[in-house]
Amino acid sequence: MQTKLGRVVLLVDDYDKAFEFYKTNFFCKLLFDAKAPNGLRYLHIAFSEDDNTGIWLLQADQAQQEAVLGRQTAGQPTLVIYTDDAKKMHEHVMSNAVEMVGGLVLAADSRFFQCLDLYGNMLTVVELNGGATS
Repeated sequence: MQTKLGRVVLLVDDYDKAFEFYKTNFFCKLLFDAKAPNGLRYLHIAFSEDDNTGIWLLQADQAQQEAVLGRQTAGQPTLVIYTDDAKKMHEHVMSNAVEMVGGLVLAADSRFFQCLDLYGNMLTVVELNGGATS
């Protein structure tokens, strides 16, 4: 039996603003954008050419959902994003005035930094030594 991750749901208050943030800072691409007959918008984005894995941006439309915008993981990283050049990605994200959580960290087996998305979700961006992403 095989399984694989398809989409991670991320609550947002504005589809287009959220997509623009991820496209500008992390070079995300649009996978799918359509409205269902019930009015629900399906906006899926990806970080790479692998369109089997990505984020489903879902608009918070209830008070309970709106209350957890930016806190879906209670202050823990919401996403881990792999890159082949953490230093260059760090400089790029900083040039876009994204809120950083500390600086670029050089560890024995990786380089990483943390930042916040426009809702306050913590994102961890990692470059593993050897370029592996696991």
